[in-house]
Amino acid sequence: MESQINSENNRAKLKAAIADAPSEPGVYIMKAEDESIIYVGKAKSLKNRLRSYFSGEKDIKTSTLIRHVHSIETIIAANEYDALLLENTLIKQHSPKYNINLKDGKTYPVIRITNEDFPRIFKTRRIIQDKSIYFGPFPNTGAVDAMLETIDKLFPLRKCKKIKKNGPCMYYHIQRCLAPCCNKITIDEYSLHVERVKKLLSGDTDALIIDLTAKMHEAARMMQFEGAAQIRDAIKAIENLTGEENAVEDHNPEDRDYIAWAEEGVLTSFTVFSMRGGKMTGRDLFRTRSAADENESLELFITTYYDPVRTPPAKIFFQTREKKIENFALLKNWFKLKFACEPELLNPNEKHHEAIIAMAHLNAQEDLRKRLKERGAGPALDELMNALNLEIRPERIEGFDIAQLDGKHPTASLISFKNGIPDRKNYRYFKLKTVIGIVDDFAAMREVVRRRYSRLIREGKELPDLILVDGGIGQVNAAKGVLDDLGIDCSIAGLAKREEELWLPQAKEPIILSRQSEALKILQHVRDECHRFATGFNRRLRSKDLFFSVLESIEGIGPKRALSIMKVYESLENIAASDLHEMIKKCNISEEAARAVRAVVKLKLEEK
Repeated sequence: MESQINSENNRAKLKAAIADAPSEPGVYIMKAEDESIIYVGKAKSLKNRLRSYFSGEKDIKTSTLIRHVHSIETIIAANEYDALLLENTLIKQHSPKYNINLKDGKTYPVIRITNEDFPRIFKTRRIIQDKSIYFGPFPNTGAVDAMLETIDKLFPLRKCKKIKKNGPCMYYHIQRCLAPCCNKITIDEYSLHVERVKKLLSGDTDALIIDLTAKMHEAARMMQFEGAAQIRDAIKAIENLTGEENAVEDHNPEDRDYIAWAEEGVLTSFTVFSMRGGKMTGRDLFRTRSAADENESLELFITTYYDPVRTPPAKIFFQTREKKIENFALLKNWFKLKFACEPELLNPNEKHHEAIIAMAHLNAQEDLRKRLKERGAGPALDELMNALNLEIRPERIEGFDIAQLDGKHPTASLISFKNGIPDRKNYRYFKLKTVIGIVDDFAAMREVVRRRYSRLIREGKELPDLILVDGGIGQVNAAKGVLDDLGIDCSIAGLAKREEELWLPQAKEPIILSRQSEALKILQHVRDECHRFATGFNRRLRSKDLFFSVLESIEGIGPKRALSIMKVYESLENIAASDLHEMIKKCNISEEAARAVRAVVKLKLEEK
């Protein structure tokens, strides 16, 4: 009986964890009660895949697996391709009980460019550290073969393992080799072809695809349909092979750690991705709670994380920040004293390193989101209540911000937070009427506050516990005057950007909260969300204004025609990138008018 209750409790716990799982692609790790890994899987959507284990009838194998699962961990990947490669690495590393046996050591193929004067290019599953260049791995072996066929046609590099001097071989005569063996091409000329292949395999394919697309259309016009189909297949192979950035395997044998973090108030989540032997071998996730600043938290984490069992690698990459780590020298000295070594402490300086750090940061953010959800906003709201001397906890906060440019398109935004979380269904825009053509933030604030709360009173709706305005004592007193006129007794405060000062009505001095204060973090979130919302609306209004004035300056384009073009393209940038024949058809204008529209728009964007 007790065993059955424990099983039901564990199943309920797993279902609750799955309900809060991320929807991104990634890898899930199922563990037994003793924390041993018993299954590793990958998914396009982690939440959907994990849900499927607990819905509907399951076969014996899946039912047996679920009975032994005690906990589930997830690792978010940049894309499904990275998830597939990471799954493969973790299965080989941990040999989970319920995964397919991979003892044959099968790996995904890579493309190798040999380290020779006249390099060869071919598919292989073996990595040899001889300064050859490798691209991949590629789970889609069919795309690899198609890509190599395309490369062979476009850049006919040599095929022979050894350069022979007894005349060109068959490949030369069928135009599949440049015959370096017979001095038909110099090293420099051959190197140009190799560099183009490297660009192609690195994903720098735009120019090549444009050229191939033009050739495909030309072949079709000449009714060479077989040739057009071959070019089409070549384009698909290029797109399939180079469409994803690989962050979990790079064939670089150097041992490296990538450290990223996410913080909110006193909570910080650290993620460490370890690259060993050119493969991501795992992820460590650590939670800390501290009022220390970012540098101090990072130093404490590093000096705690690395120990005699978990020694530092040759290179450690850190999350890029506006303010670089101050005490690299201090940390290097600590490593030297503790481990008799000095690992390189680096910010990511290449696209590949940035991709791994971004993936680590995404996992840290996900863990922080779960921690905040588990804890709730109660402690931060209690702190805010005490800081502002409020009578009740401010569970409903409404924030206001004004956006305008030299009096044009003055707008205001209202955003709502409930229990410290954005309540987007209660966001509102206001087109201001009393400040058109003038810049008067106080008058703008008075208008929007009056319009908002006179309506709530008329409709008998609930008032917020706290109103936050973006600004200092002037904006706060302007809004407070309107509330007094309406007979509303509601707490109000202002948050001034420069020093993050909190102002209450009629106050002579601001309230200064610690930058690590969770109460301040909530107010900053409200203020920043309010600013984003107001600025976005104002920008769209200004964009429409510019859109019409640019189009109506073109001969033959009046207000109606400008409106139809705007409905189709929505922005000047979309017009500049549009297809001429598409514009003629969709907007029902002449070729001359379409050319004029694109030319004028491009000129205007250059001026901007």
